[in-house]
Amino acid sequence: MAAAQVVMSCSLLYYAVRAPGAIYIVSVVTGSCYGAHWAIVPSAVSELFGLNSFGALYNFLTLASPTGSLIFSGVIASGIYDYETKIQSATNLNTLTDGEALTCYGTICYSNTCGILSVLCLMAFVLSMIVLYRTKRVYAKLYGSS
Repeated sequence: MAAAQVVMSCSLLYYAVRAPGAIYIVSVVTGSCYGAHWAIVPSAVSELFGLNSFGALYNFLTLASPTGSLIFSGVIASGIYDYETKIQSATNLNTLTDGEALTCYGTICYSNTCGILSVLCLMAFVLSMIVLYRTKRVYAKLYGSS
């Protein structure tokens, strides 16, 4: 899981530096990392917390997806997009008609968001390493120190 977080962080950082054609690479790599994450989470939950409360914990973890979507898309990404749109519309001399929506053009609209998400993925990696360090002795006792 930690490896997927590092790869996702690098992928988002690649988009944040505004590399040409990066959206295609970022989409594939980020989707693969999300898939790896959600494939690993059930095993990690059952291994760390046991099977007695697995159902409740897994249902709680499934709330992470809509909560993250609300926070990252609905607050962070849309806030930055709206900010960049206002900056672009202020520098644009054309006037908008009544029904026309403001639109942001270019990679600047999402590159800052990807930079923030890249940092958050690195923070998740650090937290994963802390969990690994804290459970290392337990697994050494259970399975031997190989």
